[in-house]
Amino acid sequence: MQRYILIRLVQAILALWVVSVIVFGLGRITGDPTDVLLPIDASAEERAILRAQFGLDKPVHIQYIKYLSNGFKGDFGNSIRIPNHSAMGLVIQKLPATLALGFVAIVIAVAVAVPVGVLSAVKKDSIFDFAGKSIALLGQSLPAFWLGLVMMWIFAVQLDLVPTSGRGGVTTYILPSISIGWFLVAALMRLVRSSMMDVLDSEYVKLAHIKGLPDWKVVWKHGLRNAAIAPLTYFGIIFGGLLTGSVSIETVYAWPGVGFLAFQSVLARDFPVMQAVVILFAGIYILTNLIIDVLYAYLDPRIRYQ
Repeated sequence: MQRYILIRLVQAILALWVVSVIVFGLGRITGDPTDVLLPIDASAEERAILRAQFGLDKPVHIQYIKYLSNGFKGDFGNSIRIPNHSAMGLVIQKLPATLALGFVAIVIAVAVAVPVGVLSAVKKDSIFDFAGKSIALLGQSLPAFWLGLVMMWIFAVQLDLVPTSGRGGVTTYILPSISIGWFLVAALMRLVRSSMMDVLDSEYVKLAHIKGLPDWKVVWKHGLRNAAIAPLTYFGIIFGGLLTGSVSIETVYAWPGVGFLAFQSVLARDFPVMQAVVILFAGIYILTNLIIDVLYAYLDPRIRYQ
C-alpha cells in the first residue's frame, strides 16, 4: 500500500511539473504583452523599460527558473493587466464564485442523473430508458458554450425570465449551472444506469426479492448503495471538468469567476495570471484524483502496482 501511494504521489508531482512547463511555454507563444499594454506608436525604449519591469528581458530559461522557484512559494508575480495586484491573489479572489457555480451544477447533476439512471436500469428498454439514453446522448454531444448561448437567447432574451449575465441573486445561477451540469448529468446517468444493471442482476438483490422486501427498498436501499461506487470514483474527474468547463461558461455569462479571469488574461497576455490559473486548476484536479486513488485503494485492497 505504501509503495502504491508513493508511486501515485510521484506521478502527481511529475504531472504538475509537466503542466508548469506547458503553461509557461504556451503563454509566451501568444506574443509580447507590451503590444497590448502600450500604444502602437510606443518607442523601442518604452517597450524595453516595460519588458524589464516584468522580467521579460531575461533569457527564457532564466524566466522559467524564477517562475518555478517562486511558484513553489505560491508567488506568480503581479498581474500585467492590473498593476500592483498579485496574480495568485486575483485568482483566489475569484475562486469562490467559480466554486459556488460548480457546487450548484453538481447538485443539479446529481438530482437529475441519479433518479433518471436508476429508472433507466429498472425500466430497461422502456420509455424511461429511451428518455435516459436521449439525455445522455444530448448531454455528451452538445457543446456547453453553445447550450449556454441558446438558453440565454430563449430564457433571458426572448422570455425575460432570468438575467442574461453577471452574478447576483439565485436566478443568476440557473442558466450557467445548467450549462455546466448538463454534461455531468449525461456522464453520471450512464454510470448509475450501468452500475445499477450489474447490481440488480446480482445474487443478493435476488435474495432480497425472495425475502419479500418491497421493490422500492431493494432498488433504492440495497441496489443504489452498492451501485454508487463507480459514480463516486468518477467525482474526481467531474470536479476537474467543472473547473476547466467554467472558462467557456463564465465567459458566455460574464460570470466573475476564475474562468472569466483566465479568458481576460489570455486576451491581455497576462502571463502571471494565466500561469496562476492553470497551475491552481491543475493542482486541484491532480490532488482530487490522487485522494480518490488512495481512498479507492483502501476500499479495494486488490488495487496494487506489481
